[in-house]
Amino acid sequence: MPIQILPPGGAPRVLAAAQLSNSLGDGAYYVTSALYFTRVVGLSPTQIGLALTVAWAIGSVTGVPLGALADRKGPRGTAVLLALATSASVASFLFIRSFVPFLLAACLYAVAQCGLAAARQALLAGLVTPAARTGVLAHLQSTLNAGLAVGAALGGLALHYDTRGAYLAVFALDAVSFLLCALVLLRLPAVPRSTAREKGEPRLAVLRDRPYALVTALNAVLLLRMPLLSLAIPLWVVDRTDAPSWLVSALFVLNTLAVMAFQVRMARGVDGPRTATRAVRGSGLVMLASCAVFAFSAAALPVWATVAVLVAGAVLQVVAEMQQSAGSWQISFDLAPAHQVGQYQGFFGTGVPVARTLGPLLLTSLLVVWGVPGWLLLGGIFLAAALAMGPAVRWAERVRAGVDAGRRIESPRPLGGP
Repeated sequence: MPIQILPPGGAPRVLAAAQLSNSLGDGAYYVTSALYFTRVVGLSPTQIGLALTVAWAIGSVTGVPLGALADRKGPRGTAVLLALATSASVASFLFIRSFVPFLLAACLYAVAQCGLAAARQALLAGLVTPAARTGVLAHLQSTLNAGLAVGAALGGLALHYDTRGAYLAVFALDAVSFLLCALVLLRLPAVPRSTAREKGEPRLAVLRDRPYALVTALNAVLLLRMPLLSLAIPLWVVDRTDAPSWLVSALFVLNTLAVMAFQVRMARGVDGPRTATRAVRGSGLVMLASCAVFAFSAAALPVWATVAVLVAGAVLQVVAEMQQSAGSWQISFDLAPAHQVGQYQGFFGTGVPVARTLGPLLLTSLLVVWGVPGWLLLGGIFLAAALAMGPAVRWAERVRAGVDAGRRIESPRPLGGP
């Protein structure tokens, strides 16, 4: 069966083009930004870490109101404005020479990114039928990884030359990529804004939706796999195993290529709450197995065997990632009211900055400090969160059904009706 990255024609393909345009710049940015801010700007690693922690914390809070803005004003226009804001924030990095301006620019970047993610999800919901959303999102994830891979290669060229001009070219590329993203989004048809807020319904209703909050929290736990790949596994490989250091890069490439090639295939069959929770439950089991395999890599093995064990753990990890992604996409849309997709997606999306903010400290404490027991405990945490997702989703469905039934009862009967 051939590998499919691009989605079918029409709105899904335009969304993929927008995704590809900004992911190219992001891929280059991710691999060069830390060195640029330390070597060129002169910031300390502590300053960078503090600024990014504050920025993503603020971004996670603003995702909901910006998602609600997309519901009220229309997701296409909101997404375009937030893509332009992201472009401006990245461009401002070209002129930053001290900590406070960097902090402000990082906050603008994080806010715009969190809001853009919510607006894009609302835009997709308005342009793609519910049955096709998870499949389209799988295509978009494959496109994202393809763009990140190419962008990372371009960033590698900047690292090779290691000059101020090379780093500035990367930031200019990222700024232009988000500008191009905004232009591509303008090619999509406008999605009508929502005006269906019920009488007495709070403007940010998602903040009072306790079942959805629980689902979001469980998903945030499962998203700890993100700093696991980017931080914890590299530290584990270097500090606790005899594997060569180049394996860290190889495992990252393996993950990127696997998602690019197989995410669409893994998402097939996920078309409702039952299949979505089944996919998430399966991801928890696979993550437990992955953690156990990574723990085993610390055993006194020949180098070739250690490499094989680490590769096996990485393969299991990326399988779990693809299962969890497909299931969580479906759940996040199924449980969101049709007229509030933006704010619900903004809230669900807070799991990403939360995992990025809290994950590094938690994972380094568990894995680097505790070692093998930490891996096993982490696997148990993943499994517990995955198993709890099913009951949480069923609770959310019951509450949503009750709310919808109440609205039907309270709605006025038409004149002349029975």
